[in-house]
Formats: sequence, structure tokens, C-alpha cells
Amino acid sequence: MMDIQGILRKLPHRYPFLLVDRVLEIEKGVRIKALKNVTINEPFFVGHFPVRPVMPGVLMLEALAQAAAILSFDSADAEPGDDTVVYFAGIDNARFKRPVGPGDQLVLEAVIERQKAGVFRYKTRATVDGHLVCEADLMCTMRKIVEPT
Repeated sequence: MMDIQGILRKLPHRYPFLLVDRVLEIEKGVRIKALKNVTINEPFFVGHFPVRPVMPGVLMLEALAQAAAILSFDSADAEPGDDTVVYFAGIDNARFKRPVGPGDQLVLEAVIERQKAGVFRYKTRATVDGHLVCEADLMCTMRKIVEPT
């Protein structure tokens, strides 16, 4: 289990783009299960959509990627610094099954399928109340930031 203080040590993201509130389970080098509490106060609900607030699918994918990044850093015994980040390298087979809105608790799950040379491939899924809302195969890469010369 990891609370918000642990998450802030493992991710460089901050409000309003930090999309993981708690880690429920983490098995180093294998899998993670985390939470995103979706509230009406989310800045994206102002315009998406004012009459029927819906969490954008790309942000569900981002939440899954952030959970996967926590797993990546934890598995590599690393923490993000001013010189290390995890980037998206690919998204395959993304499917959205139902809308997510205020009051929903998004359960984020990622399993490492493959890891080689700083590139991680994950099978991910997000559920609300046990119902699948989003799934995707994500590929992320952990890289040192190189300053332009």
C-alpha cells in the first residue's frame, strides 16, 4: 500500500495532472492496483461536459500510465528526479466500455508483460464497482532527460 506521500515521491506529476490517489497493492516487477477518486471538482469537468460530466478517455489512459509508472520506478528501485521520467511509447488495443463520472472510484490495474532496456509493456485495465470501463496495452519507456546543447 502507498499513500499520497509515497505517490508524490514516485511520480513527477502534480495537481491538476496527478491522477493516482492511492496504491492498494504493488508486487515489485509484476503488478500494481491503484485508485483514482473522481470528483466533481476535476478541472476537466468544466468543459467535458457541463450538463453530463464525463472523464475523458485519454485521461483514463493517463491514469493507467501513471499507475504503471509507479510500478516502473518501484521495480527499478528508482525515484523520478530532475533527470528521469517515464514517457508513453505506445498505446494499443484501447477500449472504453462505459462513461466515468463524478463520484466514481476508478480502480487502476497494470501488469508488466515485458521489460527490456528501460522499455516496459503493460496490460492495463480500469474498473468502477467491478465493471470494466477501460482497457489498453501500454508501452512506456524510462529515460534520462538530456538537456539540449
